[in-house]
Amino acid sequence: MELPVREPFSEKANKALGINQKDSRLTLTYFSVAFIALLIGGFLGLFQGLNRAGLMQLPPWFDYYQALTGHGVLMVLVFTALFTVGYFYAVLSHTLGGLLPAVRKMGWTAFGLMAVGTVMSGSMIVSGDASVLYTFYPPMQASPWFYIGLVFLVVGIWVAAFGCFINVAKWRKQNRGQHIPLLSFFAVGVFVMLFFGSIGVAIEVFTLIPWAFGWKETVNVLLARTLFWSFGHTLVNIWYLTAISAWYVAVPRIIGGRLFSDSLTRLVIIMLVILNIPGGFHHQIIDPGFSQGLKFMHVFMSLSIAFPSLMTAFAMFAVFERTGRKKGAKGLLGWVKTLPWGDVRFLAPMIAMIAFIPGGAGGIAQTNNQLNQVVHNSLWVTGHFHLTVGTTVMLTFFGIAYWLIPYLSKRELTPKMNKLGVIQTLIWTAGMLFMAGAMHWVGLLGSPRRTSYSTYGDNATALSWDPYLMFLAVGGTLLIIGVVMMVYIVFHLMFRAPKGQTEFPIAEPEPNAGPTPKWTERWGLWIVLMIAVVSMGYVIPVVDLIVNAPPGSPPFRTW
Repeated sequence: MELPVREPFSEKANKALGINQKDSRLTLTYFSVAFIALLIGGFLGLFQGLNRAGLMQLPPWFDYYQALTGHGVLMVLVFTALFTVGYFYAVLSHTLGGLLPAVRKMGWTAFGLMAVGTVMSGSMIVSGDASVLYTFYPPMQASPWFYIGLVFLVVGIWVAAFGCFINVAKWRKQNRGQHIPLLSFFAVGVFVMLFFGSIGVAIEVFTLIPWAFGWKETVNVLLARTLFWSFGHTLVNIWYLTAISAWYVAVPRIIGGRLFSDSLTRLVIIMLVILNIPGGFHHQIIDPGFSQGLKFMHVFMSLSIAFPSLMTAFAMFAVFERTGRKKGAKGLLGWVKTLPWGDVRFLAPMIAMIAFIPGGAGGIAQTNNQLNQVVHNSLWVTGHFHLTVGTTVMLTFFGIAYWLIPYLSKRELTPKMNKLGVIQTLIWTAGMLFMAGAMHWVGLLGSPRRTSYSTYGDNATALSWDPYLMFLAVGGTLLIIGVVMMVYIVFHLMFRAPKGQTEFPIAEPEPNAGPTPKWTERWGLWIVLMIAVVSMGYVIPVVDLIVNAPPGSPPFRTW
């Protein structure tokens, strides 16, 4: 049986009355700390860029590798986790008629755990006891308190995830036969990926803690790397799924269009959840200890993630063209002129979408067994990361902030602040073009990642990298300007902008849209399929790494 998409009464009431003030306070707290982490992490990134270009020498009490670790942890783990949880708790509140009191308490508990974890891990980085980068690969060993801080961070994410599941389950019980509102459907997908994707890294961290305390002499390095990447690349797709929730649902409303297809959108979410986790194995293509056949299977699994991405590209550009045609656009590309390029709520995610085209292509190159040999552990990888996460994800998150923060704080995005946002977006884009472009090019020339500036004894090849590293420093300088502007805008929208009502933009389906199939709601089935795919990818290598374990490694401290 198929049911039409209907807007529940709770959603209509929320649109009329606005978000519960207690719920908005929760999300604004998450956002406040997230953007403070962005500010600190941004300055650490600037110091890295200047150091890598040979323009600045960091002091011995806070060296390049401390800055690199702090930048990664704050940007990749703390900012994204806090923003994602805060955003989706606002989504759940708006679309499900408010958070349950117990779930709101879980949201605050999750925030407290994540804050404690951030302080613990961050203090170890500052003290010089955790210069192991955000990937924290053994056999480099950090202080055990760094790993314990990561445990708090992961447990906080789990608490937030189960809060989402409880709220959605309660809503489904009260609204039998109804589809979960689309944005809440995205939230379920993201939190399912967060929970199941982080199980591997949680196991890894629990094996590293006794090793870091000295209770175990050695650690299985290859097993630890494998468990980390079961989470590491999943995290990237969690950010991506968070970003496309705004592309599918908010952006069409902002441009005056409609949702492309409720059914297709839910199918994309389901496909990303099922196919995603084994994709992390392509980070280990050149690792020893795995058979060639296993690596080829994981290449296929990694490339399969491209299918929902291509579906998203088709859907979004179809929305843009449909909307433009309705506004009277003529010719092949006439619809481009009708898009609201001066509205930062559209401009930021639109640039993010465009950046994902070369970013996705670069990801396919790194997934390929042969091409990966060329770019592995070079600055190309860092450039790819800044193009996908630093541009596609970050600009979409900024775009969300421009409408969600005024909605939560009951204020308005004024024309003046919108113009400042457009400038910030363009500065950020220019900075990433310089930085990511230089990283891609110099990576092809052999410049390694994760290393401080060196001429390697005035080697001619190393000296040829210097002009590109200068462009990297220029990009980093532009980006810190963008960071400072964004943080100013965020807190202005929270506390200083004029009072008023701001819409939570949710696109309506097309009038002639077909009903959404009921089978899309079978989350139990999708989770079982996800576990089956994960088992196909990981049971054989993990069992092999445990049964035929390589010699364990004692700890090393290279700093």
